[in-house]
Amino acid sequence: RSEIDPKSKHLKVLDLRLSDAGIYTCEYGTHAVSISLHVFQLTISSDGHFLPNEVPKLTLTQNSSHPLPNLNITLFNSNNIVVRPNLLQNHIRQSYTLELMQLKATDSGTWMCHVHSDSPLINQNIPFDVKVLGFENPDLETKYATVDSPVILSWHLNFQEIKWKGGFTGKLIWKQQESATFQELLHFSITAQGELNETKKSSRFNFEIPQNKPKSTIEIKLLKVHFSQSGQYQCELAYNGRQVQSKIELVVMKVSAHPVGPLPRGAEMTLLCQVSSPLPSKAHLCWERVNGTWKDVRKSKQHEVKVEVNVTAAGLWNCRLIEANVTKISLNYPVEEASAWISYMVTGASIGGSILVLGLACLCIVSGISWQRRRQRAKRMARARQHLLENKTCQCQQ
Repeated sequence: RSEIDPKSKHLKVLDLRLSDAGIYTCEYGTHAVSISLHVFQLTISSDGHFLPNEVPKLTLTQNSSHPLPNLNITLFNSNNIVVRPNLLQNHIRQSYTLELMQLKATDSGTWMCHVHSDSPLINQNIPFDVKVLGFENPDLETKYATVDSPVILSWHLNFQEIKWKGGFTGKLIWKQQESATFQELLHFSITAQGELNETKKSSRFNFEIPQNKPKSTIEIKLLKVHFSQSGQYQCELAYNGRQVQSKIELVVMKVSAHPVGPLPRGAEMTLLCQVSSPLPSKAHLCWERVNGTWKDVRKSKQHEVKVEVNVTAAGLWNCRLIEANVTKISLNYPVEEASAWISYMVTGASIGGSILVLGLACLCIVSGISWQRRRQRAKRMARARQHLLENKTCQCQQ
């Protein structure tokens, strides 16, 4: 594992090992020059390949022909920021084991281990690579949408940027409520060459996989989102029996009116605005009439998922979801006034209905009186016939 440059007489040791530490002497005639070789070995757990929230361990080992010095170790992350690890053990200055903090996907890159000693004087930088396979999305992202609008949900993986060494698999799952069970929508796999293969797993859930999506991205598109498609979408990936996930909470808003249709003059309509998920403490729903006054504003109470407003006149109303004074989503509802002939028709129908009811009542009264009179007349005729029969019987006896 060694070779000598015939011109410079330099000794080159290949594939350096801890056992190569020691004193090397070069002799030329009566001259001799000795050099002490101090060897460091730095190893990292999992071969430097991690998932988010995992804790790497570094082991720094030294070997020398002289007494081993006490080392000061300083770590710099990929952003050249000092990282303060925990020293787990120190085997009589020969081996140092350090525990780092939990990693994030943004920690991927080349790190630096700086080794220092005053006696003998040592200032050595040892670079090492850290690769964290994960998502660019935060741990939990909230996305807002209105009913019947298109929605794109996407998760960007960093396996191409960090040049991940092997293949892995993953899936996209969904559930509407926290207590419900997850339903698998999509399964995907990444080969060692970085090729993405996707397979739809649900035929009842209406979505499509965009063709022109960015590379290294898991993405689905809901063409017309339904209120029932709200909930939690979770993308998971698995590598060597370990898992990591990223979630998107989809909140859907809808508005409705009762009764439905144009508002007749003098009538009242109730507008309802509703969202699919409970709101955080700093969020609320708000009905406002466009170009209206503060009297037209209706706000939901804390944690309420719906708000109502009673409308007696035509106009454009807007419902907004506001969080920390920022509008996250809004939806308009136009209240139209019924045309004059419709109002007249409704009024005429009301008057006609009243007249009809009155006429039916009068008819019932007249019919009742006539029936009573016919009944009384029939009784009188029956008594008259009875009297005639009695008179005839008396004459025959004479």
